Amino acid sequence: MSHDLYERAVAIAERAYAPYSNYLVGAAVRTRDGKVFEGVNVENAAYPLGVCAEKSALVKAVSEGYRPGDIDAIGITASPCGGCRQWLYEFRIGEVTFRSAAGELVTYSAAELLPDTWDLPA
Repeated sequence: MSHDLYERAVAIAERAYAPYSNYLVGAAVRTRDGKVFEGVNVENAAYPLGVCAEKSALVKAVSEGYRPGDIDAIGITASPCGGCRQWLYEFRIGEVTFRSAAGELVTYSAAELLPDTWDLPA
């Protein structure tokens, strides 16, 4: 399991920019070759324009040349929203670890978090 990534996410969550909700989220993704990219949520006064921590970390990885299938795990300080679940699914992430609403550390695959997924037809 990706408890180490979860701990990294907890450690960086304080860097989040969340002046409207004060809800700080951190995420850390690990690539198949062992590189780790961290991200935090960044809010904006035009609320839908904010960026979730998961997306922030994934964008860092993509900007370094990683693609779907290259990332094997992510740790997040909160349960991912529906939009982030689609991102996690698209990147085919096998281990998604976060603290559940019940307070326990859980790990699922992206496919388990987003059943009956939508894919762009070929």
